[in-house]
Amino acid sequence: MRTPEPAPRRARSATRRSFVIQKHRATALHYDFRLEIGDAMPSWAVPKGPSFDPSQKRLAMEVEDHPLEYAGFEGIIPAGEYGGGTVMIWDEGTYEMLDDADPAAAHRKGELRFVLHGKKLKGRWTLVRTGERKWLLIKGRDADANTTDITETHPRSVRTKRLLAEIARDEGGDVERAASGDPAARPRRSAPATRT
Repeated sequence: MRTPEPAPRRARSATRRSFVIQKHRATALHYDFRLEIGDAMPSWAVPKGPSFDPSQKRLAMEVEDHPLEYAGFEGIIPAGEYGGGTVMIWDEGTYEMLDDADPAAAHRKGELRFVLHGKKLKGRWTLVRTGERKWLLIKGRDADANTTDITETHPRSVRTKRLLAEIARDEGGDVERAASGDPAARPRRSAPATRT
């Protein structure tokens, strides 16, 4: 069975466009960062997820564009299909380009500078190309910058408040594999007993 992908639709706004970050437990855990540009969502797989720390330059591998409607997908991609695994809507919102730059031109040039208005991510960010498909996702130095690991402190879906393992359980996915992508779902190790 193939995963349905809706047809593209027109962008809603000339200045505010949508973005989504989908936490995705496929072969490996990663965060799919997608920006609405024109009729599609250029996408980057960010293995470690975004960081609020400007000193943490996160690798972002550019992957194929996705239709705008895919931003609303949370569930299971069947095993055997590209990206098979559990998908969560980890964050979503809108973004604005800095300096009123054209996002399509900035994408072609290899440097996107924008402000995110998400439920989790806020403030200035930059995506800069460093190789053919390699980019870096970097938090700007602003009031929202800090050293908190947002992927650890906020592991749940912004839409359904579920963890990856709960999405897998509810929708017939691989719960154990999904749980390996959720620190909050893993059993905590107790400290070893001390001898007296």
